[in-house]
Amino acid sequence: MKNSFFELLKNEKPLSVAGTINSYTALLAKKSGVKSLYISGAGVANASYGLPDLALTSLDNVLEDLRRIRGVSDLPILVDCDTGWGSALNISKTTREMIASGASGIHIEDQASDKRCGHRPNKEIVSTEEMCDRIKAAKDAVTDENFMLMARTDAFANEGIEGTIERSNKYIDAGANALFPEAINSLDDYKVISESVSVPVLANITEFGLTPLFTKQELKEAGISLILHPLSAFRAMSKAASEVYSAISSEENLEGIIEKMQSRDELYEILDYHTYEKKIDDLFSKE
Repeated sequence: MKNSFFELLKNEKPLSVAGTINSYTALLAKKSGVKSLYISGAGVANASYGLPDLALTSLDNVLEDLRRIRGVSDLPILVDCDTGWGSALNISKTTREMIASGASGIHIEDQASDKRCGHRPNKEIVSTEEMCDRIKAAKDAVTDENFMLMARTDAFANEGIEGTIERSNKYIDAGANALFPEAINSLDDYKVISESVSVPVLANITEFGLTPLFTKQELKEAGISLILHPLSAFRAMSKAASEVYSAISSEENLEGIIEKMQSRDELYEILDYHTYEKKIDDLFSKE
């Protein structure tokens, strides 16, 4: 696989994985030195559809964002597939379509189908057997061993560290080659988990959630292989946009916030605008 997380992990561990909500933010991420991308289910729901993260978006909704982002970026992309969108056959179909649309990896979780954000209360998880069936169904559709099939478990909230580890190892036996234990709140627990499994472990360092904002060095010492920042840029963008909209509605002009804006030249550099423009000029100069 050309865009492989496992290849990157050979040279960089832990690897930072940055959330991106559209093609332009994917370009910004790469320009800033980011080496791998993430498409969050919450990001698709919030940014593309104005909906909460409550299983309200479909496979096709997520695939559309994936195709657009893959169209401009050659970085590895990990995609949030929630609970897989259906039965075993549906999960196999989900995996095939993700691969066909350019995903370098996906994660599937053990919440019930009517899922909620992993950092919210009252989560319900399915049986270990049902989740293993989900993993096996996804595994059946994978043809490249470098494709990252990540099992996300939300068991920590209900079953604690012991239940998390027990489930995780069964998910790995079912075919998962990476692990995403959600809403872990201590470095000690991360360390115990990483030492108890044989696959790379991801830490979800999402702001305003249940997991503290541990440093990269702290997570490295805890054995973490991937550090996920799923919506950090989206949150910053949203805050900045709100300030601009407030100024538009209340100020005489926007001079007071112009320094917070990306310049036209900066935009053109990210988009490689002048290369496109030159092609147009060259085309017309030949006529």
